[in-house]
Amino acid sequence: MDPFLVLLHSLSASLSSSEVTELKFLCHRRVGKRKLERVQCGLDLFSVLLEQNDLDPENTVLLRELLASLRRHDLLQSLDSFEAGATARASPGEADLRAAFDVICDNVGRDWRRLARQLNVSDTKIDGIEERYPRNLSERVRESLRIWKNSEKENATVAHLVQVLRSCKMNLVADLVEEEQRARKSQNESGRVSPMT
Repeated sequence: MDPFLVLLHSLSASLSSSEVTELKFLCHRRVGKRKLERVQCGLDLFSVLLEQNDLDPENTVLLRELLASLRRHDLLQSLDSFEAGATARASPGEADLRAAFDVICDNVGRDWRRLARQLNVSDTKIDGIEERYPRNLSERVRESLRIWKNSEKENATVAHLVQVLRSCKMNLVADLVEEEQRARKSQNESGRVSPMT
């Protein structure tokens, strides 16, 4: 069973009806009125946010903000525990992708649309990203990368990302990603050697 869905179910069970009402109010700009009217519990709201790609295991910022606004520190601790476990469970390829995403988000500027198109993100989704993050360029890039990763599944690799960056003439960013990967690899190798010494 998906640990993230188990977490969301647990969080939902801990929310009172008044807290669900508060969450609906806080999400009224993100979620359409009709969808909000159908929300009866936290799980309903989380499902809508999952459908809209506002929430996923790698993107818990919104969930964290919502729980903080409710002042539910107990639920925030559950989220922290999940994230700590997710980092420990992540495969090496997943960790490498996350590191590459960070480098790309920090270094891709206004040409993010060209990168998104090269990653086969549809124009409709690009427009949706722009609407969702009107003033946050880094989040636009991250959301584009997340959509690409979800569509590619196992084929989403750092090597493929570097190839796409080079095809977009973003060679500096591609070099930075490769440099980061080399640093991570050498750090992992030295970490494996050090316990024996």
